[in-house]
Amino acid sequence: MDLQKIVDAVYGYVWGYPLVILCLGAGIFFSIRTRFLQVRLIKDMVGQLWRGRSSKKGVSSFQGFAMALGGRVGTGNIAGVATAIGFGGPGALFWMWMLAFLGAGSAYIESALAQVWKEEIGGVYRGGPAYYIEKGLGQKWYAVIFSIVTILSCGILLPSIQSNSITVAFRNVIPKLSPSASGIIIAALLGLIIFGGVKRIGKAAELMVPFMAIGYVIMAIVIIVLDLKRLPDVLRMIFASAFGADAVFGGIVGSAIIWGVKRGIFSNEAGQGSGPQAAAAAEVRHPAQQGLVQAFSVYVDTLFVCSATGFMILLTGTYNVADGKGGQIVNNIQGVEASPVWTQMGIDTLIPGFGSYFVAVALFFFAFTTLMAYAFYTESNVAYLFKKKSLPAIQVARVFILVMTFFGAVRSTTLAWTLGDIGVGLMAWLNIIAILLLSKVGLATLKDYEAQRRNAGIYFDPEKLGIKNAGIWTTIRKRYEVEDAESGKS
Repeated sequence: MDLQKIVDAVYGYVWGYPLVILCLGAGIFFSIRTRFLQVRLIKDMVGQLWRGRSSKKGVSSFQGFAMALGGRVGTGNIAGVATAIGFGGPGALFWMWMLAFLGAGSAYIESALAQVWKEEIGGVYRGGPAYYIEKGLGQKWYAVIFSIVTILSCGILLPSIQSNSITVAFRNVIPKLSPSASGIIIAALLGLIIFGGVKRIGKAAELMVPFMAIGYVIMAIVIIVLDLKRLPDVLRMIFASAFGADAVFGGIVGSAIIWGVKRGIFSNEAGQGSGPQAAAAAEVRHPAQQGLVQAFSVYVDTLFVCSATGFMILLTGTYNVADGKGGQIVNNIQGVEASPVWTQMGIDTLIPGFGSYFVAVALFFFAFTTLMAYAFYTESNVAYLFKKKSLPAIQVARVFILVMTFFGAVRSTTLAWTLGDIGVGLMAWLNIIAILLLSKVGLATLKDYEAQRRNAGIYFDPEKLGIKNAGIWTTIRKRYEVEDAESGKS
């Protein structure tokens, strides 16, 4: 049995309806229990972006948002959306939206939990699922498994997808640029940032992420305006296909759901357990503040950036749709596999000669910021395993990530995506079960925040809420109480 067949067999066990049901079910559960905070507290989500400053130990709220969004906004927003449409039809885009709406609730819970049980390691805040599984559930073996899976996923499997997609996109713009040369360039630039530690990663994300996301969405708006007459038909096709009501795509409604949820998880990472690791690095007064910020980052990722890709592809007709039996339901661009090329071709149909260059640049920024996030996630879990002796291990992990980034630039796209899906799926299985078991604590943080949200000085006291093993908050609370007394806040 060759490597691809082995990988496909593992993939079949990790992915399927059980994980789809788990992700959607968790999103529904948290949405109901939080009384749909993704609607009620949308103003707070945006407002909290600008509260919370950076410190010697942590990054600012906005930097935490940018780091997590940099991880969420990657190839899944361009290549991933194309793949979802290619195998699930236009209706897959609707299910990506649905997962984002419901996933905002899951993102809040996991990010708030990461803040509750964060630690100071090596002079900076670290946290995430491994930390709250050990401290909240008291299951160190479970935490170690998650940590190892995350290191394998973010340090080995996932970086290859990002560098591979950059290479494919730039090959259409600079045919003479070999995959090896592309890999060396990407790895060298990444090394300059990640060896500067969390502060440099946060600062780079703060500068790059807003620029790339806003620019990409503006391009989508331009495409929509240029082809506005087709927008009503495309919207009808998306919604009809999502529920099997479209004559062309009615037979693949199951594929629409699976691929929409699958690519939704890969793109926005809600419930996957990666976002809370960036959330834990933020310097905030209350866990709920970063939880709300991370819930909003899910919206930005899927409702804005993924939608931008979907509309550019569907409006311009530069897509194919497989029938699941080896044939094609739609074959608009014969011989072109689902990839960033679809978006490039779509832009070119309305702005000739511009699409390839624009998507190549956008994909570089999307994938590069995701690589920065993967490096940080890997570091956080290496720090969890090695604690105070983690610095040498982190340095080794950084080197290994650079090697895998180069390796991904020169290997098969299919294998890279399948391996990445396995990593994402394993992380999602482990993390969603954990946050469901810890939902009482996550919900308590929201209730406590809402009780204090009108106060001039908001504080988090885990002992008051009956939360154990969160001693770092005693120091944080006292520091803010002193600062507020000196500034005259009450």
